[in-house]
Amino acid sequence: MYKIGVISDTHGLLREEVMSQLEDCQLILHAGDINKPEILTTLERIAPLKVVRGNNDKGEWAEALPEQLRFTVEGKNFFMVHNKKDFIKDRTGIDVMICGHSHKYSCNLEGETYVLNPGSCGKRRFDLAITMAILTINQGQMEIKQIDLPH
Repeated sequence: MYKIGVISDTHGLLREEVMSQLEDCQLILHAGDINKPEILTTLERIAPLKVVRGNNDKGEWAEALPEQLRFTVEGKNFFMVHNKKDFIKDRTGIDVMICGHSHKYSCNLEGETYVLNPGSCGKRRFDLAITMAILTINQGQMEIKQIDLPH
């Protein structure tokens, strides 16, 4: 079983509860609004990391981050951006599209493609829940689980 931690909108805060959820992941995906490069350094100590730049990621360190990513993991094709409005129109062959930005968790199967926003696991915004996702791939089957964190 291949386990992927999916997070977004940490906004400079990496909670202990998030770290413990990511401990046994083989890969971490961060859908932007990192705000501090130290967040990436800490996450890279846990597992390999794929990350996109969010609208609040500023400065020289952030300029090096891609605005979108396409990659394949365990035979599943992924596309990741920070803001859903930047999703590509043609989803042919894409199994999972990931975004952040809204701070609201959502996961829907749209046609053949899962559209996942793990929500925000950083600083709490308004009265929104603090969430992330764990995606597992086991013998070609995918499962996406919402993780609600205490606040």
